Amino acid sequence: MPRADEVVAPIEDSALALDRRGIAQGASATIGDPESDTLVYVTDGNGSISLGGEVGPLAVRNAALVLAGEEATIGADEALDLVVLSVGVEADRHAPLGRRVLTASLDAADGQQATGARSFQILFDATNGSTRATLFAGYVPPGKAPWHYHLYDEIVWIPEGPARLHLEGAVEDVGAGSAFRLRPREVHIVENPSADRELTIIGLFTPAGSPSAAYLTPDVAAEYRFAG
Repeated sequence: MPRADEVVAPIEDSALALDRRGIAQGASATIGDPESDTLVYVTDGNGSISLGGEVGPLAVRNAALVLAGEEATIGADEALDLVVLSVGVEADRHAPLGRRVLTASLDAADGQQATGARSFQILFDATNGSTRATLFAGYVPPGKAPWHYHLYDEIVWIPEGPARLHLEGAVEDVGAGSAFRLRPREVHIVENPSADRELTIIGLFTPAGSPSAAYLTPDVAAEYRFAG
């Protein structure tokens, strides 16, 4: 059964879900949920988001955070295409580590190193107000990493394909605009099948932490340990 789709529907034992939303040019819409944090990532267009008297810009590569119980208004100067990610309040919270902000941009985020040649940029985590989940962009060079898993629950969205998802016993090609869920300790590989183009992924996981927290399977770890 395919894992990738444009929507990642809620399931009983996960706090995470993903949906898509469009706002026409010149229109506005409210966003927020009484029982979930909402994180918005802009894939096309530009506009603004207002919350409690604060106004922040929305453009491609920008994100916004609306906490549970808040209601924000998004206005579209140009037609907006949004990825809308929700995090239920049942998710474990991280201690706040910095001042909460309304919007964040990849153009202003620092790059950090992950496994091998992979790198990432944080949009939201406990340092700027998202104490239940981390929203990040990951950058995957051509090729694939070794088999590994995470302890966190995650949704991955692919802005531009192609990508290839390897799970135990299955391989699935993932096109642009598709997303998939990775459960805690689910062994996987996200491959970049391109020969010369970096693959970008947008990931949301809970509890909040570092995207570099990956664990090799015992057989792969043994290969690395005794190599050379």
